[in-house]
Amino acid sequence: MTKEKMKKTDDRLKTLVEKNEEAMVGGGAARVERQHRSGKLTARERVEFLLDDGTFEEFDRFKKHRCLDFGMQDQQSPGDGVVAGHGQVDGRRVFVFAQDFTVFGGSLSETNAEKICKVMDMAMKVGAPVIGLNDSGGARIQEGVQSLGGYADIFLRNTLASGVIPQISAIMGPCAGGAVYSPAITDFNVMVKKTSYMFITGPDVIKTVTHEDVDKEQLGGAMTHNAVSGVAHFAVETDEDCLRLVRELLSFIPSNNLDDPPRLPTSDPVDREEERLNSVVPEASNIPYDIRDVIHLVVDDGYLFEAHEHYARNIIVGFARLGGRSVGIVANQPAYLAGVLDIDASVKAARFVRFCDCFNIPLITFEDVPGFLPGVQQEHGGIIRHGAKLLYAFAEATVPKITVITRKAYGGAYCVMSSKHIRSDVNFAFPTAEIAVMGAEGAVEILYRKEIAGSENPADEMRIRAEEFRRKFASPYVAAERGFIDEVIEPRSTRRKLIRSLELLDAKRDQNPPKKHGNIPL
Repeated sequence: MTKEKMKKTDDRLKTLVEKNEEAMVGGGAARVERQHRSGKLTARERVEFLLDDGTFEEFDRFKKHRCLDFGMQDQQSPGDGVVAGHGQVDGRRVFVFAQDFTVFGGSLSETNAEKICKVMDMAMKVGAPVIGLNDSGGARIQEGVQSLGGYADIFLRNTLASGVIPQISAIMGPCAGGAVYSPAITDFNVMVKKTSYMFITGPDVIKTVTHEDVDKEQLGGAMTHNAVSGVAHFAVETDEDCLRLVRELLSFIPSNNLDDPPRLPTSDPVDREEERLNSVVPEASNIPYDIRDVIHLVVDDGYLFEAHEHYARNIIVGFARLGGRSVGIVANQPAYLAGVLDIDASVKAARFVRFCDCFNIPLITFEDVPGFLPGVQQEHGGIIRHGAKLLYAFAEATVPKITVITRKAYGGAYCVMSSKHIRSDVNFAFPTAEIAVMGAEGAVEILYRKEIAGSENPADEMRIRAEEFRRKFASPYVAAERGFIDEVIEPRSTRRKLIRSLELLDAKRDQNPPKKHGNIPL
């Protein structure tokens, strides 16, 4: 090669290196510094933190927008405001896109959307999860309908991928307007406190239209969506906490709907018995206790990865492991509203049940439920329809389903909470369980109203009648006689019984009638 050709080659390589460095910087050093001052990592830093070291492979690093109006032709940035590609988390393939707020405020353009769609299409082809790191000011106004079309292209892929590959959204900055619908379709949303928010219309528009005065945090901050709306499943303090949580969440779920969930070795003996379980549930049915105390004593290493912790606290959902197997936990919470089912609890649990069923994760239900919450507000709010969602979800699910009734199982709520009648595989009950149309006191007030009223001592008559009702009608042995309960177990043996049942159901094959899809009562 001549010296002239060598010089041209060196100059070309130098140009390529400079362009590569430019793409790495995003919107420039000043904007990166501003991102850091606001307590946020850059898009590229987030991707590198999330993935295993050295595994990130980027798509379309040098892609630029095509908008020639509003002076945009002079504002070009390689990558066009999104970092996209694939890598590994704990050695497993994942796809990721991260909106870059330092480039046009992370706004979505036509080419920006094309990059995200490419990642989602490839994830579907190879059967790997998609993780979206959202930090965007919304649609790029200069591009008009092209940016709106880009959102719709993403929404379509979110929908087609639903139930095929896991989709996780991390809200790490603004997410407003039409942008919120993509995270809403995905399986889990993680929000960072104080730096992230989601809403369809911002505080200024709301004040103009409805005259309500509200700030961004109250309207759509992390705790608002975790505790009030239920839109988000997790709230964390920092970007780093968010990305660590996403990595841990992935450890419980398979890469796609054809895979089994991951199994991890455990040092927790599968036949471990817990004497404390024999006393954790109070004998009196009106005394509250924390169902987490039961769960922690049963699952591997006492660890529950709880989702939706701050929303509808009368029911608990989350992931745990039993004998190394990943399982989904659904449990009534007697420590809050007596564990009653209401609108929010029904919807929260139904969505979680359907996720687990999509991805072959066995369901373990801990039941202590006095019924559905009565009241005009609940009835007018559609408790019938919303409660039916949970019933539908459990009945539709074909994964292994195991239920443990720890205490109360009353009325229609007994049927809904993964009863034998809606295809639960194995149903256990503690000796303390009460399975009946309603509580003993309420039942005898109806059945023996005249006898109690005419008694010399109504309180004693009520107590005697209630004890008789429990013995004859509410005892778990009555349900066991009919095969609705497979076994009445000593509480201390719960872990061993559950793990043996999971082993039994390891090869379970069940299916629903052929159809396009059902019509869940949305």
